[in-house]
Amino acid sequence: MNWTITRTDVAHPDAVAIMREYMDEVASRYFGRPITEAELTHYVAEEPGTDLVPPAGAFFVGRRDGEVAGCAGTRVVEPGISELTKVFIKPAHRGTGGGPALVAAAEEAARGFGSALMRLDTRHDLVEARALYAKIGYDEVEPFNDGQFAEHWFAKALS
Repeated sequence: MNWTITRTDVAHPDAVAIMREYMDEVASRYFGRPITEAELTHYVAEEPGTDLVPPAGAFFVGRRDGEVAGCAGTRVVEPGISELTKVFIKPAHRGTGGGPALVAAAEEAARGFGSALMRLDTRHDLVEARALYAKIGYDEVEPFNDGQFAEHWFAKALS
């Protein structure tokens, strides 16, 4: 089963659909219950991903054997530094190589933006994400923001 990673406009229906799945999972895990459709609509509107577009951002959709199965995005947050965000693999496709492939595409885009460092923050309960980042060379670092959902901070040199 093969992965194909495609740079995709955040307004494309496949991008919108996978970002809704991402928001549904991370919000439901945060609250410890399935979120409602109204909550999902609110959270998607609050985090639309509109900063994941050129010239200083990119969004990627991962397909496994043609099926939309994951996503990742990156954006420049300050000169020389990009942020990795919206990394998500549908549960049925986890452990099949999609996470590293999506992150690699985001890292390549960040290099194209002139970034020498990729960083991210994540939550304590997103153990799969933290394991992925450690596996692909991200080091846990001191906090660099005070985001509401930031509990772990990671960085990787893009040299």
